[in-house]
Amino acid sequence: MSDVTGDNLHNFNEKINKGSENDLILDTNTDSFSNDVINASMQVPVIVDFWAPWCGPCKQLTPVLEKLVKEYSGQIKLVKINIDENQALAQQLRVQSIPMVYAFKDGQPVDMFNGALPESQLRKFIDKITGGEGSPQDQLIEQAKELFKINQIEAAIEIYSQVIASDGTNAEAHSGLLKSLMASGKNDEAWQYLEGLNDELLKNSEIISVRTALELADQASGSGEIDSLNDLVKNEPDNLEAKYDYALALYGSQKTEAAIEELVEILKRNSAWNNDAARQQLFKIFEALGNSDQITIDGRKKMSAVLFS
Repeated sequence: MSDVTGDNLHNFNEKINKGSENDLILDTNTDSFSNDVINASMQVPVIVDFWAPWCGPCKQLTPVLEKLVKEYSGQIKLVKINIDENQALAQQLRVQSIPMVYAFKDGQPVDMFNGALPESQLRKFIDKITGGEGSPQDQLIEQAKELFKINQIEAAIEIYSQVIASDGTNAEAHSGLLKSLMASGKNDEAWQYLEGLNDELLKNSEIISVRTALELADQASGSGEIDSLNDLVKNEPDNLEAKYDYALALYGSQKTEAAIEELVEILKRNSAWNNDAARQQLFKIFEALGNSDQITIDGRKKMSAVLFS
C-alpha cells in the first residue's frame, strides 16, 4: 500500500509541476480565439469565460474558475474573454448575458452555463468535461479516506498533508487530517492544528463537525471508566447524572448508538434535566456525525418521538 501511495504522490507532484509550467489560464481576443480555444481544445478541454469589468457576478465566478483550473493541474484550461473588447466574437457565440461559460473539447463546444454557479456545481461541470475522474486533489483525498477506513492512519495523514501543501484552502483535506490525528489519539495536536486555521476554514461545516467531535472526546475522557459507570447506572437507574456520564463514556468508546440511547432515555425521564444537557449533547453528536449519517437520521427520529409524543 505504501508503494502505491508513493507513486500517486509522485504523480500528483508531476501534475502540479506540469500545471505550473503550462499556461493554464490566459486572456484572449477575437484574433487569437481559434488558436487559444479551438486548437488548444484538441489537446485538453478548454473553458471559455465571457466577462466584463462592470459585471458583478463575473467577479465572483472568475476567481473560483481560476482556483479550480489550477487544482485540476493540466486536465483543463481557462480562457477569459472581455466581451466589451470582443463584441463580434460574443455575438457570434450568442453571448446575451454574462457571465457565460462555454466548454470546448476536440474543437467543438460541448457544454455551457450562464451565471455564477457555486463551487460544488462548477466541480461537477468540470468533472463532466474531463471524464469524471475529479482533480488530482480529489483523487488523493478519496485514497486517503480509503486508507483511513483500513486503519492506515499515518499514510492517510501523509496524503492529506500533501494536498494541503498544494492548496491550503481545501477544507476536506484539513478535516480529514484532523480526523486522522484524532484516530491516532493525538487530540492535543488536533486542537493545536485547529487553532491555526483561518476564520474562513473554521466556518466550514466539515471543520465544525470535527471541532464538535473533539469537544465530545474531551468530555468523554473526563467521564470516568465505562464499566464502573455501567454498574452505577444499573444500581441507580434514576441517577440521571450517572446515566449522562455513561453516555459520554460510551461515545468516547466509539459506541455512538448506545450513547444516543442513554441520552434519549434521559429525555424520557426528564427532558429539561440539567438545563437540557441531554438534548444539547445529542445535537453535538449529530453535528459531529453529519446530517446525512444514518445514525444521525435514526437518532433524530428517536429524539423527536420523545419530545413531541
